[in-house]
Amino acid sequence: MSYNGNNKINDDDGTMSDGLTMKELFQRNGGLTYNDFIILPGFIDFSSDNVSLQSKLTKSITIKTPFVSTPMDTVTESTMAIAMALNGGIGIIHHNCSVDYQVSEVRRVKRYEQGFITDPLILAPTNTVADVYHIKKTHGFSGIPVTENGKINSKLLGLITFRDIDFLNKEQWSTILVSQVMTPLEELITAKNDLTLKDAYSILQRSKKGKLPIIDSHQNLVSLIARTDLEKNRDYPLASKDSRRQLLCGAAIGTRKEDEKRLDALVQAGVDVIVLDSSQGNSIYQIDMIKRIKKLHSHIQVIAGNVVTQAQAKSLIAAGADALRVGMGSGSICITQEVMAVGRAQATAVYKVAEYARQFDIPVIADGGISCVGHIVKALTLGASCVMMGSLLAGTHEAPGEYYYQDGVRLKKYRGMGSLEAMNACQELSAASRYYSEADHIKVAQGVSGSVVDKGSVHRFIGGYLYTGIQKSLQDIGCQSISQLHNGSYSGTIKLEKRTASAQIEGGVHNLHSFEKRLF
Repeated sequence: MSYNGNNKINDDDGTMSDGLTMKELFQRNGGLTYNDFIILPGFIDFSSDNVSLQSKLTKSITIKTPFVSTPMDTVTESTMAIAMALNGGIGIIHHNCSVDYQVSEVRRVKRYEQGFITDPLILAPTNTVADVYHIKKTHGFSGIPVTENGKINSKLLGLITFRDIDFLNKEQWSTILVSQVMTPLEELITAKNDLTLKDAYSILQRSKKGKLPIIDSHQNLVSLIARTDLEKNRDYPLASKDSRRQLLCGAAIGTRKEDEKRLDALVQAGVDVIVLDSSQGNSIYQIDMIKRIKKLHSHIQVIAGNVVTQAQAKSLIAAGADALRVGMGSGSICITQEVMAVGRAQATAVYKVAEYARQFDIPVIADGGISCVGHIVKALTLGASCVMMGSLLAGTHEAPGEYYYQDGVRLKKYRGMGSLEAMNACQELSAASRYYSEADHIKVAQGVSGSVVDKGSVHRFIGGYLYTGIQKSLQDIGCQSISQLHNGSYSGTIKLEKRTASAQIEGGVHNLHSFEKRLF
């Protein structure tokens, strides 16, 4: 035994055999959950602020935090997806709704924050004020350029905002043309199309305007920049964006024939990644859908699943999957393992699938069984690149649904997509198709409906508590990044240990008369 130059101890003679390697732990024990083992501490020679949580979502998409919100109708719609992307993760819009509704939710995310907006919504001078209100209702913003023919690369005539029309009576909306009330070109602040994004933001700051039209030498509109984007870029430096500086957004679809129409509409809306939503992903239906997506929309990344075995993973990777979603029956509202007697303990599932998938550079997303920071860190240690969360996010302000009080506690509804309530909620039977039950006369529930406690805003919960908590945990382990964590796990330098039932009790709050558990 000796000391190296960094004050770390070298185990030259091999006498320090403390703990188990990841491989040893799972060779000796089957069916482990996250609570069944603990990670042994490493050596700290850096501050937690220097820990990077950047990780791969799919083969070609990297995000700055390993957080994904699950495609459930009580978890992820546009408000949640926007919050997730702003904080460095990504939201997956659920499909327990009509095609039009899901598409509109994706569009809301993609149009929320942009740099140079090269395909802005544009009006012609013959459009009416009613069209402005329709755009506001559909897309959530105003401040719309007006060009000669109502298209990009046409001569800019003016800009219409709510300030131009807010005093008009509703009876006038359909009769007054935008050309009559818009702010004309000569009163606008514009910029030429050879400036940088930084220069454009400087102009917005000086002019105190909300929108900056970018024009060419012939006064044709070529793009648009919004002032709110400057503020969002400043407040959310980790935001997940595509090459056009739009927020990243995912959407779920099923594997039925009718989902092909949903797929095409989502691609047109600008979705970045498609999640094939099935409780058991190793099916001919999912394999055929993966091949179809790769043939018709090769630029779209596909997250396949769910899987819990290496055999399942092999089928979907061979079909062309860009990432795998791992988990079957481990979610807090899921009863698949109980009812169907099929599934796998989540820690073992993540380890086994990640071990196989890493040979092909396919990222793994741990889906289910996550109830605290420690579970996230354990999933990442076992080889997951990201974690997909449901119950952790369901009680936040950004989750769909209204709060209600029960016994003085502020709650929000949370239900599994395999619950009877969810399967009967949508005319398209999208939730039922996830369990191959859409044609059944009697539906067998694989989930329950319940409620979760208010957790406040996702921005504070994800961007503050979870992010900082994982940084602190990786510091304790001695890793400055998720990639370093993976390397340490597979090389055997990071050691684990199985926990007895008594050890699990000891590791929690115990022997107190009363206590208050405030996490942040």
